[in-house]
Amino acid sequence: MEKTIFMNSPTLFSAIILTLFPEMFPGPLGQTLAGKALEKGIWSLKTLQIRDFATDKHKTVDAPSYGGGTGMVMKPEVLDVAIEHAKTLFPTTSHQPPTTIIYPSPRGIPITQPLIEKLKNEQLIILCGRFEGVDQRIIDHHNMLEVSLGDFIISGGEIAALAIMDACVRLLPGVIGKEDALSQESFASASEFARLLEYPHYTRPSFWNDRSVPEVLLSGNHAEISAWRLEQAKLITAARRPDLIKKEKE
Repeated sequence: MEKTIFMNSPTLFSAIILTLFPEMFPGPLGQTLAGKALEKGIWSLKTLQIRDFATDKHKTVDAPSYGGGTGMVMKPEVLDVAIEHAKTLFPTTSHQPPTTIIYPSPRGIPITQPLIEKLKNEQLIILCGRFEGVDQRIIDHHNMLEVSLGDFIISGGEIAALAIMDACVRLLPGVIGKEDALSQESFASASEFARLLEYPHYTRPSFWNDRSVPEVLLSGNHAEISAWRLEQAKLITAARRPDLIKKEKE
């Protein structure tokens, strides 16, 4: 079963998801700013049910692992047909962006903001694994990019796929109203806040629950406010993610 969501014409960003659970999409990406951008055609999404590419009557997509073990492994011949089909589905443009095939996996490279900024300019095929994973030969044959959300395990690649798409879509022109706000976010690569966690935010009222907003934020002095925010970002990063400080110095 194929499910197409506004993919009839070229868009700024396109993704095709190979999954056993197409009903999980667009999920939260059909809401708020990402959902509005989807309706406007700024980006597009298609899901493919992996079982549709199995050839036996039971629509089998997995088999026991060679060498033993308790888990099942997704079959390479089924995934290969699905991937090759997905490649034919992207809208054709005069300046065709490159296609990257992504496999979310705990052993993948960590997803970073610079990687997301690269992927937002590409066409993505995201293979959502289940069970013990997929046959290594399909990863090697298609030169997949293995990526990881972090050092923890989730049940399948669908949540990771949603996270990757959300991170890409919000960077597209026309999605976030005040696009200059992106430059001061955590990990924004084109600002002094690169490789820093974001500074604290405050809003009205200025005094709540025996806690006051820092006076510098009420001063109207933009230079002092910027300096305070940068210092706070550095302090928070040093306390919570000292590895980022270390990488910056290397």
